[in-house]
Amino acid sequence: MTHSTSDRSLRGADAGPEDMGLRELQIAIEAMYLDRDVARGIDGTFMWLMEEVGELAAALRSGDRKLIAEEFADVLAWLATIANVAGVDLATAVRAKYGKGCPGCGQVPCVCSEAEKP
Repeated sequence: MTHSTSDRSLRGADAGPEDMGLRELQIAIEAMYLDRDVARGIDGTFMWLMEEVGELAAALRSGDRKLIAEEFADVLAWLATIANVAGVDLATAVRAKYGKGCPGCGQVPCVCSEAEKP
């Protein structure tokens, strides 16, 4: 099944009161798990992140929308976890890199050639 860009776009979607921003997620993960995550260290935490990425890949292949959403949430939570252990504020890092457009061409939408990374 193929989707047009407009089918996949989240632009204009209602955030609603249940929306959790990136900083709020990172703070919540820190409150729940920081002591355990620091004890595990970056290497151990990174391995958990990679396991979740593998589970996301399997979910994407399955086509099960509920499972896909759950695995995206897990990957994002483990990314926040490793950022906490590494002392990186994800919201600040994302804003610095992507807040003014594509890091390669500076445009929105990206106009980099297909051969380039973005």
